[in-house]
Amino acid sequence: MTTAHWLYVIGVLVVVATMIFRRNVVIPCVLFTFGIGWYFIGSPISGVQVVFNASLVAAKELFSIFLIIGLMVALLKALQREGSDEMIIKPMRGLMSGPLISYVVLVVATVIISLFFWPTPAAPLLGALLIPAAIAAGLPPMMAAIALALAGQGMTLAADTLIQAAPGITAGAAGVPVELITGKVTILSLIAGTIALVLAWYMNRKEISEFDAAAYQGELAATAEAEVVEGKAKDPAKGKALVWILGISMAAVIFSMFAFDIKGGDSSALLGGVAIIVISIAAMISDGIGGFDSVADYIAEGLVFAFNVMGPIIPIAGFFFLGSNDFAPAILGEGAPGFLFDVGQIIATAIPATGFFAGFGILILGAITGLDGSGFSGLPVVGTLAGAMAGGNANVAATLGSIGQLGAIWFGGGALVAWSSLVAVAGICGVSVLELVRKNLIPVLTGLFVATVIAIVFMM
Repeated sequence: MTTAHWLYVIGVLVVVATMIFRRNVVIPCVLFTFGIGWYFIGSPISGVQVVFNASLVAAKELFSIFLIIGLMVALLKALQREGSDEMIIKPMRGLMSGPLISYVVLVVATVIISLFFWPTPAAPLLGALLIPAAIAAGLPPMMAAIALALAGQGMTLAADTLIQAAPGITAGAAGVPVELITGKVTILSLIAGTIALVLAWYMNRKEISEFDAAAYQGELAATAEAEVVEGKAKDPAKGKALVWILGISMAAVIFSMFAFDIKGGDSSALLGGVAIIVISIAAMISDGIGGFDSVADYIAEGLVFAFNVMGPIIPIAGFFFLGSNDFAPAILGEGAPGFLFDVGQIIATAIPATGFFAGFGILILGAITGLDGSGFSGLPVVGTLAGAMAGGNANVAATLGSIGQLGAIWFGGGALVAWSSLVAVAGICGVSVLELVRKNLIPVLTGLFVATVIAIVFMM
């Protein structure tokens, strides 16, 4: 271990400590990137250049992820113009005949919408259209918030099966194919999510049985009426046409992925290309000749959202990419070692990569990195360490990376960290975010524990 390696290890520890104290880790990452660059190359000017180069390498690597997120949000914005987003959800409102069915409908709707549009932009849509009906059917607001948080911010985001932003980051850092991570993390997150959702219902059944929906009826009726009036101001024919166009397009995308074995970056490219086409069609249908201008507005709004959510990850990823054999030479120059990879190799000699200690160790590390409230900033950490510990075994690296991704996103993505997007879910449902965290804690920890055991026993 060289001095530069020790400097990198100290940097990682400082970053983790910063996360524990609930502060953003951009400044520590920038400072240690500068320090390592200065020491390794030999001049402070080079250190400054390394700060930029690290961010540039990270931006190049992550831009496809930024783009697909932005395009899916832009697609949602385009659909909102004629109320097509409401038409997609409204049929589910009639299914809500009781608390349990309402809970299940909320879970299913959250998963479906979050798969294509991500949980954060999907939450307001679900909150406006489904939650009032669910509460009227006897589902307490807290249980509605739990359904949105566990199904969307936790299970669906941790897997990120279609957009593949999270698996892409983890796989890139671990040096394994993204489809290998996607397959494993989807299964594990589904296991964790199913357990958490069932356990949450069971633990709160007394509160559910005692809930009196009558107190909410007046407000709910006013909200529902407002939604209907707003919908009448739009063109229903155009809205229905866009729903059909979207449905056919997405069905064609899913069919093509399975029929032609389209995976990884190719599947993201297919989804993104279809999104751009549908956005353009939606703009022309809604605005006519004005669509030439509005399509640019939709895409701009989507990209602004993507960079607001993902932008801070660039300098963070830049620092952790210094730890990777694949990216360090592009940042520091030819011959640069992958610092975290080398440290991981040393750790791997002392810790069996396929044991319970390694599995739960990387789960805890992922959870710690998620404490910053992002969930995504820790993915380069767990991915790089997973690749290093696996010693060239892609299957083990993918399993460890998937476990770490579960920890990072289930905690920081919006299920267990009160200062994350969980605040938005709590606000939409009108409940205390701290109480929501408390309600989620045991179900989520139980689900993650079982999923990690299964991964260690059956997937390595």
